[in-house]
Amino acid sequence: MIPLLFFVVWAITTSVLQLSSEIGLVLGAIFGITLGLFFSKSKWADYAQGLFEGLAQPIGVVAMVAWFYAGMFAQVLQVGGLVEGLVWVGTVTGFTGGLFVGLTFILAATFSTAVGTGYGTTVAFCTLMFPAGVATGADPTILFAAILAGAVFGDNLAPVSDTTIVSATTQDADVPGVVRSRFKYAIMAAIPSLILFIVFGGGGSANQQANIETATSPNGLLMLIPFVIVLILAISGHHIITSLTWGILTAVVMLIIFPIGAFSDVIRFNPDSDSIVEGALVNGIVGYMNMAILILLIVASAHLLRLGGTMQAITNALVKWIKNSVRKAELAIWAIVALLNSAITINTAAEIAAAPFVKEIGEKYKIHSYRRANMLDAITSALGYIFPWGGAPVLLGWSTISMMQETYEWLPIVAPTAVFPFVFQGWFLVIVMLVAALTGWGGLRFQGKNGEELKQPPRS
Repeated sequence: MIPLLFFVVWAITTSVLQLSSEIGLVLGAIFGITLGLFFSKSKWADYAQGLFEGLAQPIGVVAMVAWFYAGMFAQVLQVGGLVEGLVWVGTVTGFTGGLFVGLTFILAATFSTAVGTGYGTTVAFCTLMFPAGVATGADPTILFAAILAGAVFGDNLAPVSDTTIVSATTQDADVPGVVRSRFKYAIMAAIPSLILFIVFGGGGSANQQANIETATSPNGLLMLIPFVIVLILAISGHHIITSLTWGILTAVVMLIIFPIGAFSDVIRFNPDSDSIVEGALVNGIVGYMNMAILILLIVASAHLLRLGGTMQAITNALVKWIKNSVRKAELAIWAIVALLNSAITINTAAEIAAAPFVKEIGEKYKIHSYRRANMLDAITSALGYIFPWGGAPVLLGWSTISMMQETYEWLPIVAPTAVFPFVFQGWFLVIVMLVAALTGWGGLRFQGKNGEELKQPPRS
């Protein structure tokens, strides 16, 4: 546990002292991994090999590539003036303040459900909707929270989401059946979340200088066409990378055809700069390099935790506590998943770490695979977007907003420690699943010999 435990303590401490930075978190992860080396009961060479195996896992690499493509896509849309177009729409229609925040939550939930990546949604919406919302009077903290909450909704519900697929396959369940059975949980959390975002989202003040500098214009709304193309392709079953690639290409072509931006803003060569290559495509990648390194280190730390037998020891202790109570079994599943997500903070990595133990306990007490998958995925999707210490989406959003301040100097930066209490979809989803574990709400079903759903435990 030492690598992850040290990192969590380091991240919380630097965050509370307002000394947090991406490279600082990377250093904290390195320190934790190095410290774990001195406590390893195996040979140091075995520990190092376990570290490299963890670094090579596809979870982190998939997330990195998704960030880069989503970052490039969002940056190209921003160059095309989509932010200014959204501000114009909000001003003309009156969808400002809390209404804009509510709309952002709905759109983020829709986009993340379609494309299956909450991380990519966070990047895109913090690039586009956050500046537009602040310029039209939305509270910056609540607006940031609404983006994260929408990402939670889609990550939990999308059939193509990595967390959905992992939760289903690790519990021997079919993805369509899992998605149908979890819709009620997602909606139960989304309705009060939407109301709260609308009520509290208007706490900001429309910045007049922001409106002037943003130079609102409907021309940028043409960039909605690539956005819609990405949605349609994703809904049609295309991979997120394929969908985003066509979105980027369409946006670049539109920049060339219509007078809404310059191709040199997309990519240009400048021998006088340190990077040589500049533009939106470069910004979409460079802005997430430190985060890419961080997620690899956290995933590797989670792998070391599994190799060390930490989760097996926790599971054995919980089985002794559960005895013959199905309610306690579900509560133990809830606790295991919550604990792993609190420490690992990369939701897919935490889900993979918890999945074998959820399956072991669930099968022991004959809990149906749908129910196990839903408990595993809902808590993972929720907590992965809440914690400010090392939580990839929170840090991704924070990094994106910080990067956007270079374009919009008036844009406020919301600290990760400020936003986490207001990610309503995440908190409500955690509470809903806790109530389900304690009461059996949502349809506690048991699994028969052939996988059928039973209302009563099958006879041994």
